[in-house]
Amino acid sequence: MKILAIETATEACSAALLVDNEIIDRFEVAPQKHGDLILTMVDELMNEAGVKLPQLDALAFGRGPGSFTGVRMATGVIQGLAFAVDLPVAPVSTLTALAHQTIDESEGRTVYAALDARMGEVYWCEYENRDGAIKAVSDETVIAPLKIQLTQGKKAIGIGHGWETYANELTQLVKSTELLVRPAALPRAREVAQLAVGLINSGQTVSAENALPVYLRDNVAKKKAQQ
Repeated sequence: MKILAIETATEACSAALLVDNEIIDRFEVAPQKHGDLILTMVDELMNEAGVKLPQLDALAFGRGPGSFTGVRMATGVIQGLAFAVDLPVAPVSTLTALAHQTIDESEGRTVYAALDARMGEVYWCEYENRDGAIKAVSDETVIAPLKIQLTQGKKAIGIGHGWETYANELTQLVKSTELLVRPAALPRAREVAQLAVGLINSGQTVSAENALPVYLRDNVAKKKAQQ
């Protein structure tokens, strides 16, 4: 299986190419430069692997939540590529891709993925490692940290820069018997590609026109779309 994936929902810009379970990728933390980087990254990966766009089985992208501009960019790039060669698209949750980075250390732990959403809120979702797969056990939401309702007393991992911005609030909230925190972690296209395999195998792909972003904070998205 050959899958091209991109993720631009935060200050990190990344692309990954999965070919028969082997992944090559590009990753750079470059705020405000995603537009300059993402297509270059895609070209580099395709050339390195000797793969042409029509040879791909599918495309995948981090569909948000995250930065409005970043999520919109990923959506636009993937739609353009998918329309060009009529490829199916696997939309992957940016929060799930982030949580998937804990796959090797999250057995028996709850994973709390939190991205700084600005305006005193985080993009938030709770996960568990079930039989070696990261599964959401709550809805994705945008919420003030102190309004989050949790089940207490579990071993846990906190991941994402929401844990840096709101360290005090979230640490007090998660009264875990053992809390590991990964505040420097950012979503990557590598995990988007890995998660896309399951979506593709289970028939959960969409056409280019139905590859849509998830913003969660609709009022901001509507205002910016009108500007």
